[in-house]
Amino acid sequence: MDSDEVVSGLRTVPEFRFLTNHGNALLLIARDPRIRIRDIAALLDIPERAAQRIVADLVKAGYIDSERQGRRNVYSVRADRPFNLPFQRDIDINALLGILAHITDPGGSSPD
Repeated sequence: MDSDEVVSGLRTVPEFRFLTNHGNALLLIARDPRIRIRDIAALLDIPERAAQRIVADLVKAGYIDSERQGRRNVYSVRADRPFNLPFQRDIDINALLGILAHITDPGGSSPD
């Protein structure tokens, strides 16, 4: 395989996602705590009902808190919560948010 094939292979978009819709929804909420379910659904390319279930799952599991402010929900990420990983129990949500914040915004600070 020559270098042109390697470069073109790197430019293709894979058929899979590294994070589940739950993980991606958590990242969207961390980025914008006032995000609407409609916007989460649109950004994840899923139905609104699926986005509602995902957010409800995240609230139920304790990864986010939801507070009603007027007609809108405002979310807060509980960054101290551990991942549910069988091989690494001491990594918390804050570690993931910090890593991805540096990737998406090299000059920015980590979300808190």
